[in-house]
Amino acid sequence: MKQKTRALLDSLGPVLGLVVVFAVFAVSAPSAFYSLYNIKTIITQTVIVGIGAIGMTMVIVSGGIDLSVGSLIALSTVVVAAVLNLSAGQATFWLTAAAVAAAVGSGALCGFVNGLISARLRIVPFIVTLGMMQIARGVAKWLAREQTVLAPPTWLNRLMNIDPQPAWLVFAPAVWIFLLLTAALWFVLRYTVFGRYVFALGSNEQAARLCGIPVERYRIIIYMLGGAFAGIAGIMQFANLTVGDPTAAVGAELDIIAAVVIGGGSLKGGEGGAVGTLVGALMMAVLRNGCNLVGIPNYVQNIVIGAIIIGAVAVDRLKHLRSE
Repeated sequence: MKQKTRALLDSLGPVLGLVVVFAVFAVSAPSAFYSLYNIKTIITQTVIVGIGAIGMTMVIVSGGIDLSVGSLIALSTVVVAAVLNLSAGQATFWLTAAAVAAAVGSGALCGFVNGLISARLRIVPFIVTLGMMQIARGVAKWLAREQTVLAPPTWLNRLMNIDPQPAWLVFAPAVWIFLLLTAALWFVLRYTVFGRYVFALGSNEQAARLCGIPVERYRIIIYMLGGAFAGIAGIMQFANLTVGDPTAAVGAELDIIAAVVIGGGSLKGGEGGAVGTLVGALMMAVLRNGCNLVGIPNYVQNIVIGAIIIGAVAVDRLKHLRSE
């Protein structure tokens, strides 16, 4: 009975944390905080970090880490703008679709390189992705000639509209895309062989190898998917900015990792899930939005978020010590 209660508290912990954070700002922030428009704003602000965190969930559950995700988001915004500028006038639907495919492909390619080097050469993912963080950012600046890249208006510009058209969507189209991707991750991790392999790699890689799981192949696939999701997050960043910006998403990797950890993902691997990551991303958005409305300086926000990351990791460590 005690073990079941602890398991229930562990699973509900992220949700309770989100409720507490929201309640604190509902009391301390202006009344605009809990207005319908601001709630829609918070949910829309969750999208970029949330989609990046979907890919990061797979990476962290498998026992890895990806520090390059923020740079991949920036690179994707530049790739989208560069492809759209191939049009002499207004970009067509198919050219816009090609820009989307190019952005996702660029992220997947970088993820493939991350996975290939870390799996084949047995280099710690922290080092590999740290290097890719610099490489991707440098390539983005090179493609953009170290300036923002203007692009013709397309249907991408409407993805992050807080008041969408048609109005019956209620939330921005990007929010629905994020929810669909979250549902897809939940299904994959829970009901597919691939999902079981992801957890197996994070729980005990050596045991997974002895069980016949092709560890190297699946590590490469996981990092490729993580990069592809970073590319999708980059598309949403482009929709938000409407330009390609090689300096975008600096430090976003910390928010993304924090969303996964707050949502119950363990940096030791083997634990995490789609719903927890969704809650973690929402908590990050509520914190940023609430702090801005209260007037808390940005440096204090960084301190608070850093403390939350440390606290979440400490709780995870204590949980493992308790189970041992």
